[in-house]
Amino acid sequence: MKGPIISILALTSAIPLAAAWAAAPAAMQVQVVDERGMPVRDAVVELDPNGGWRGGAIRFPGRAAMAQKNVAFVPGTIIVGKGTNVAFPNLDTVRHSVYSFSKAARFEIDLYGRDQTRSHSFPVAGTVALGCNIHDQMRGYVRVVDTPYAGKTDQNGIVRLSGMAPGAFQLTVWHARARTPGGEVRRAVTVGAGQGAQKIALKLR
Repeated sequence: MKGPIISILALTSAIPLAAAWAAAPAAMQVQVVDERGMPVRDAVVELDPNGGWRGGAIRFPGRAAMAQKNVAFVPGTIIVGKGTNVAFPNLDTVRHSVYSFSKAARFEIDLYGRDQTRSHSFPVAGTVALGCNIHDQMRGYVRVVDTPYAGKTDQNGIVRLSGMAPGAFQLTVWHARARTPGGEVRRAVTVGAGQGAQKIALKLR
């Protein structure tokens, strides 16, 4: 099997290097497409600073929750910071359980009913694949990250990350259907001052 097709487009500025490093925090737009060039939605894109994140607890806007609705996990993928406690509200009329055999989190929550909520903490970064013991078709994913610079691509396959200082980062793209080990593609990137762009093509199942 051949590896993923990776295409990287970097936008650089004509600003002198010294001035660029003294500028405001940087931003980067990342677009993820498939082999045909079609946008890939719900790919998780992360920028990890070289040397690791040292800024304290990571929190993303909104409630950290994965609901069970219409016999499905909703939304199908969520992003949480390492150490986050995730809620699993049951919005269905039937009972559900939640389990994972993933390396990043192995756990099982017993059956519970409508309008009840259970929760679980995720202290290890990585991908956690979720299932329900009663409904085999249910699949969900918790992507646990150790950086605040992370987001999901939209219907155009685009995500915009901002607020990071210029410097060296590891760019990681994850998707549940990516034909790569762990569903991930990783590349070293240098983020300059201002706005940069990356375009990545993935082979999907």
